Amino acid sequence: MTSLAERAVEVLSTADGREKTELSRAHAAAWRAAREAGEPLEIGSAAPPDAPARPARPELLSPRDVPRRRPGSPEGRIALLHAVAHIELNAVDLHWDLVARFAGTPMPPGFHDDWVKAADEESKHFNLVCDCLEAMGSHYGALPAHAGMWRAAEDTAADLMGRLAVVPMVLEARGLDVTPGMIEVFRKAGDLGAVAALETIYAEEVGHVAYGSKWFHFLCGRENRDPRPLFHALVRKYFHGPLKPPFNDEKRAEAGIPPDFYWPLAEAPAG
Repeated sequence: MTSLAERAVEVLSTADGREKTELSRAHAAAWRAAREAGEPLEIGSAAPPDAPARPARPELLSPRDVPRRRPGSPEGRIALLHAVAHIELNAVDLHWDLVARFAGTPMPPGFHDDWVKAADEESKHFNLVCDCLEAMGSHYGALPAHAGMWRAAEDTAADLMGRLAVVPMVLEARGLDVTPGMIEVFRKAGDLGAVAALETIYAEEVGHVAYGSKWFHFLCGRENRDPRPLFHALVRKYFHGPLKPPFNDEKRAEAGIPPDFYWPLAEAPAG
C-alpha cells in the first residue's frame, strides 16, 4: 500500500491546481478512512522535490513586480482573490511537503492527522476561491503572482522547528490579521460568495496556526527548550524582515500564540 509520504510527494509532483487539490483531498480521505478503520497508512519515506510542480500560469514575479490594484474596483477584487488562491495553493504544497520532508522525525500520530487535515482544508480553500474567480469571469493563472511563496520551505528544509515557527506561526498567522479586512471589501461590494469563501478560510486557518503552535511547543518540551526565545531566534533566522502590525491578538491567542511571541519581532510603528 502506498505510504503517506509517497502520497504527499504525488501531490507535490502534480502541476495543475485543480488536479493537485483533487489528489490532495483524495489522499486525505484515504488517510482518515484508514485511521478510522484501525489500519493506519504507513508514514513511510519519500524524497520530496526541491520545489513543487506548478502550472505554466500564473507567471511568477518578484514581489516588487507584482502589479498593485485597488480593491475597490472589480479588477482589484479579482486581483485580491487571485492572490488568495495563489497563497492557498502554496499552502497545500507546504503542508504536504512538511509531511514528506520530515517523515523520518518520530512524531505522535496526531501530528500527521493535523497536517493532512490542514492540507485537505487548504485544498478546499483553493477551490472555493477559484470558483469565486470564475464567477467573476476570471481564473487562477490569469494574473501574475508572487514568486517568493516557496522560500520559507527552502529555508527550513532541514529544520522542522524552523518550519513550524515560520510557516504556520508567522505566515499563516498573518492571514488571521488581514482576512477580516478582505471580507469587508467583498461585503461592501455585495459579493456574498466571496464573503462566504473567505469566512470559511478565516475560521479554518485558526486551526492551522494552532497546529503549528501545538507541535512547536511539543518539540520544545521534548528537547527541554524554552519556546519563546527559540521562536524569536528561528523567526529572525528564517523570516526575512520584521512582522507587520496590526495583529489580530484575539485570533492569535485562540491559536495559542501570545503577544510576547510576536510583538518583539514587529517593525517599529510609523511616526
